[in-house]
Amino acid sequence: MNLSAAFVRRPIGTTLLTIGIALAGIAAYFQLPVSPLPQVDLPTINVSARLAGASPETMATSVATPLEKRLGRLADVSEMTSRSGVGGTNITLQFGLNRDIDGAARDVQAAINAARVDLPATLRNNPNYRKVNPADAPILVVAMTSKTRNRDDIYDAAATVVQQQLSQVKGVGDIGVSGGALPAVRVELNPLALSRYGIAMEDVRAALSAANANRPKGVIDSGPLRYQIYTNDAGRLAKDYSGLVIAYRKGSAVRLSDVAEVVDGPEDIHNIGLINGENAISVQITRAPGANIIQTVDALKKRLPILKASLPQDIDLQVAMDRSTTIRASLVDVERTLSVSVILVIGVVAFFLQSGGATLVPSVAVTVSLLGTVAVMYLLGFSLDNLSLMALTISTGFVVDDAIVVLENITRN
Repeated sequence: MNLSAAFVRRPIGTTLLTIGIALAGIAAYFQLPVSPLPQVDLPTINVSARLAGASPETMATSVATPLEKRLGRLADVSEMTSRSGVGGTNITLQFGLNRDIDGAARDVQAAINAARVDLPATLRNNPNYRKVNPADAPILVVAMTSKTRNRDDIYDAAATVVQQQLSQVKGVGDIGVSGGALPAVRVELNPLALSRYGIAMEDVRAALSAANANRPKGVIDSGPLRYQIYTNDAGRLAKDYSGLVIAYRKGSAVRLSDVAEVVDGPEDIHNIGLINGENAISVQITRAPGANIIQTVDALKKRLPILKASLPQDIDLQVAMDRSTTIRASLVDVERTLSVSVILVIGVVAFFLQSGGATLVPSVAVTVSLLGTVAVMYLLGFSLDNLSLMALTISTGFVVDDAIVVLENITRN
């Protein structure tokens, strides 16, 4: 069976098919995701918990251990690792390759809910989880600096403004903020003063919790009606807590300022971020699975000027790391290599055969072969990465050799 005979007998259909393949390749080229390495979606979930001020030992025994006991019972867990530090615990679960990531996420959420009864009561928020690819690194890191504001204010702006707006950009999977902590009121207790008044630390904690409780301040009865009195008196600054009554001793009130130093500060003082020796908060942006890195980075950079306008004037935004730079360079280098190879083929054929029709054949064959390959890559879910680009470069050589050999034999015979 002669496969090429049908195309030779139908030149118009062959021409239309060639044009269709070329157009499909051109359209697919701009839709292919771009990444440094091929997409391998490992079913991996990261569970994190935060308890401000807790030591690594406390996080490991009180937070990590109860979570590990529950998470270790999940089906098809191939690997589980945990890391505990000051105020935080991270547990990474890797499941078998055949495990559905969405089903695994539901099981992880159920395990977290079951472990809540064993976690410390002082853990303000439930542990959270997110689906991650351990091979992914941030595609863009934005540094926020200010010459007049402290790290707490910068971190607050990063967490409430920058993180929220950048997460809406298409292609963004996760955004992390580091280098500081949210503003808080820090109570530095004086053990000698507590001992002198006979006050336990639990009494101080109970008084602070009662002061922030969201409950009615009183009730007014008017016949059959009963009115509850609410007021928003939750303190936000140190001065709001200094006069808080902790206990009564010998008929006199002992206030918080008598047994502690109450100051405004960050939730966690064991964090610092620097860029060029200046205090900075870094915002790490990770792409969503299958997203085009170059398109996502371009969309983020377009959003930065708008974002800067919504921030205070004394907070500066700058790109600290752009991962798309090397990827762009790789794409440009491969595109240059492919262009040079096609030009060489056309030049060699034109020089030796001195025929316009003979020159057109390899130029069309090489170009359409590359575009057709790109279209098939899009249908199969491949990405433009270092491995696929290297394969395209090598395969171009085979196409060029075959085109020259076939054309030479046709001309000779």
